[in-house]
Amino acid sequence: MDALRVIDGDGHLFEDAEAISAYLPSPYREAGPWRMDRLLPPLDHLHVHVGQLLPGSFGGGKPVGPKEWSAFMSDVGIDAAVLYPTTALAYGKIVDLDWAIAVARAYNDWLYHTYLQVDPRFRGMALIPIQDPAEAVVELRRAVRELGMRGTMLASTNIRGHVGAKDLWPIYEEADRLGCAIAFHGGCHEGLGLDDLNVYAPVHALGHPYGQMNCLASVVFNGLMEKFPNVRWGFLEGGVAWLLLVLERFDRSYETHVAYDPRRELLQLQKGERVSDYVRRHIKEGRIFVGCEGEEPDLAYAVKRVGPEPFIFSSDFPHEVNAAMCKHELGEILESEELSRADKEAILAGNAMRFYRF
Repeated sequence: MDALRVIDGDGHLFEDAEAISAYLPSPYREAGPWRMDRLLPPLDHLHVHVGQLLPGSFGGGKPVGPKEWSAFMSDVGIDAAVLYPTTALAYGKIVDLDWAIAVARAYNDWLYHTYLQVDPRFRGMALIPIQDPAEAVVELRRAVRELGMRGTMLASTNIRGHVGAKDLWPIYEEADRLGCAIAFHGGCHEGLGLDDLNVYAPVHALGHPYGQMNCLASVVFNGLMEKFPNVRWGFLEGGVAWLLLVLERFDRSYETHVAYDPRRELLQLQKGERVSDYVRRHIKEGRIFVGCEGEEPDLAYAVKRVGPEPFIFSSDFPHEVNAAMCKHELGEILESEELSRADKEAILAGNAMRFYRF
């Protein structure tokens, strides 16, 4: 651990509804403080787990704030952490346009003052009101230029529909001008065919990769890689195996179902290139990144398939994990005989530095 730098590319914070309420503009601020279930919509109807959890996960039922996060990083040996929300993973489901704008801005201000200004090891990803793309552009610019955010998180499922939709292109145009990161993150699992499963474990297991597969498909087949060449696209918390699945499926399906595309707005392959080649090319160019955890049996194989360049170590703290599990997962990477030292350096820190432009 001492020989290699570690950057947590996908940690989480627990929102403080009362503190966020204080950053809301008038008249919302005066009407508050707002409870969490009024500030943000629920993730879905599926996040009700009745059973055992890993001891100490979710903070052991205790609050986790910047002090606890700093202690966790010092204990585990993490040099920096990029923070994503928990309840606000559902912010893309807010239906009131003005409320969505107000909440996104308040969250970003709260994140900046509560975390980024407290410990230089913290990095932030902004929320933007995709419910109103014009306002989302304004907030993305403010968050990156004024608050130092590394980019924005977009929920893999939201009320705007698929992430490659044309009405979202102004957001990507601004991200292209800023040269910042866009990270897709799961958490809302409804509408993916899992709605009536009677056990939560498979919902959690499948919901995240399903969402990432949808997002990558939408980005790739709508030609966003070419339209916005300065954007770096991240796909987080789905593991690595889903990437191998889509590389196989995209090739076969595209070769047997090619759209006419008279406006030439969709995927444009180079001569002799397959979709899997296209994805690997953009991985090598530093355009596509994938979050991974340490204890993934297919990580070394995925590195052989696409190279080490896309994979970013993610702790997911303080959700389902505790410090001991994070140390174990880091140990799995460090002790792997199938990964070279250069692979380990890339996965543990180098790729995160390229994606987030530290």
